[in-house]
Amino acid sequence: MAIPNDATNQARALLVLQDAGLVTLEDGGNSFSTPADVIAEESQVTITPIDAAQTPLALEDVDASIINNDWVGKAELSAEDAIFSDDPHSDAAAPYINVFVARAQDADNETFAKLVEIYHDPAVEESAQETAGGTAAFLNNAPADLQEILEGIEANVEE
Repeated sequence: MAIPNDATNQARALLVLQDAGLVTLEDGGNSFSTPADVIAEESQVTITPIDAAQTPLALEDVDASIINNDWVGKAELSAEDAIFSDDPHSDAAAPYINVFVARAQDADNETFAKLVEIYHDPAVEESAQETAGGTAAFLNNAPADLQEILEGIEANVEE
């Protein structure tokens, strides 16, 4: 099983594989998990970390590959090619939500609010979906929910 080798995408790939029931991670895993956290005797696949850009090409040499959605469209793949996709509402996916943030003094900045509005314009979302091969998920989490997710990530850093 090929997975991206950069720290962020590697951890996410491991969490996806755990959600799919293919690996078990020490202590349930988190957004800092590495292949060293895979409990081999409880897992059904062997992990091979490679450059994220190579994960689509690796499909010629491995049984399956975790491919970041920004490479799906470039590889001429689509959501229909996936044998498993993570749930964008799952706890495992939460650390990977892309967010617009501002300093506290800019919380009511109208220009920033306009950028968020533009990003959620149907034409922009359609373009993002095309680039992602139909795999993008657009969420609108409440700030309090995002703060709670951040606190969980920070707790993992402190461990």
